[in-house]
Amino acid sequence: MNKLKIPENHSGISKTLRLPENLVDDVQNLANLKNLSFNRTVISLIQFSLNNLEESDKTYLESLRH
Repeated sequence: MNKLKIPENHSGISKTLRLPENLVDDVQNLANLKNLSFNRTVISLIQFSLNNLEESDKTYLESLRH
């Protein structure tokens, strides 16, 4: 018999954002299209944006981590 395995959630910080309704609609539609949660989609979009910053901005953010 197969056993139920519940994946562990990643640790995270809760933040409240006020977003324009049209932006929320677009993100939700994208999440639905990709069969992802709204939260997972927002995380992916933010990560993509941070990975594609101008080099000077990336360097600055990296300097703040150390």
